[in-house]
Amino acid sequence: MNRLWQFGLALATSVVLFGAASAQDIVVGVAGPMTGNEGSFGRQLRNGAEQAIADLNAAGGLLGKKLKLEIGDDACDPKQAKSIGEKFASMKLPFVAGHYCSSSSIPASEAYAEGNVLQITPASTNPTFTERGMWNVFRVCGRDDQQGTFIAGYLLKHYKTKNIAIVNDKSTYGAGLATEVKKALNAGGVKEKLNDSYNKGDNDFAALASKLKRDKIDIIFVGGYHKEAGQILRQMRSQGLKTVLIAGDSLADKEYASITGPAGEGTLFTFGPDPRKKPTAAAIVQKFKEKGVDPEGYTLYTYAAFQIWSQAVTKAGTTEPKKVAEIIRAGKWNTVLGTISYDKKGDITVIDWSIFKWDNKGGYNELTADSRT
Repeated sequence: MNRLWQFGLALATSVVLFGAASAQDIVVGVAGPMTGNEGSFGRQLRNGAEQAIADLNAAGGLLGKKLKLEIGDDACDPKQAKSIGEKFASMKLPFVAGHYCSSSSIPASEAYAEGNVLQITPASTNPTFTERGMWNVFRVCGRDDQQGTFIAGYLLKHYKTKNIAIVNDKSTYGAGLATEVKKALNAGGVKEKLNDSYNKGDNDFAALASKLKRDKIDIIFVGGYHKEAGQILRQMRSQGLKTVLIAGDSLADKEYASITGPAGEGTLFTFGPDPRKKPTAAAIVQKFKEKGVDPEGYTLYTYAAFQIWSQAVTKAGTTEPKKVAEIIRAGKWNTVLGTISYDKKGDITVIDWSIFKWDNKGGYNELTADSRT
């Protein structure tokens, strides 16, 4: 993983500008948790944005101008995200790729809308983001009502007669996804044995592990982020539990394995079909590999967000956000993820989820199509 450029650069402020932008530059942004518990995912977004900007500039820029990248660190904090949104809006940025956490993307989007900034999130999956009828919001990823239904389908197929637990971290993302899993699971005729919650940032899960042992839980769905999920897994294993842990897309970073060690083997999570294996991404994946960067998780999703925006700008002949938004909503866009098009809300029209499984060597693999549901 690229650890803040691999140069040990510390972020002293929440917003960093790469180079001094001239009056002829088009300044755009990427925002996410560059620091904090979800910092590894912020780096995914940053890596994708940096490569996209480098490639666009190498191809001559956009509308005859070079692009400059502004970085916003929200640490997955809603208030900080709103502040970044207001700052970027005051700078009149035409486009921002971000944020990562839904609890950040939603408040930031309001500031962007008021400040005439177009936003494409590579990673925020909570349905609310695109359900408010806002002109400026799009996402490259799927939604949690779709992801939750997919996870429940997997549980119904493989664990219908087993004891299932559902827990969440009370965050917009975690609680929202857990609610969708529970809803679809119950609709399929299965009632979870345990439904519980914890606080994002917790480290002590001994009491939860004891409940899992008491209820003889076979599989636990964790609606939350990778650091807490990793701690839950470790503390389950320390109590001798063989319970399988399954979670959503927030486990798509190798930092999860650094938390669990070999004990993480067998952990399941959902994500879109591995973008690194798509033929449309081969050339870009090679560029990342030459830099020693694994473009896992939302790296290529961020790259795709810049592709969509830049193609729409070229077609519109302007960076004016509302005009570009209209073009995006009406078009089809060639990206590293394949062809992407949008519905009127700003959601992608083709959705597909896969199940991934962690091994004991710190990696994960996509299960075969036959094993997905």
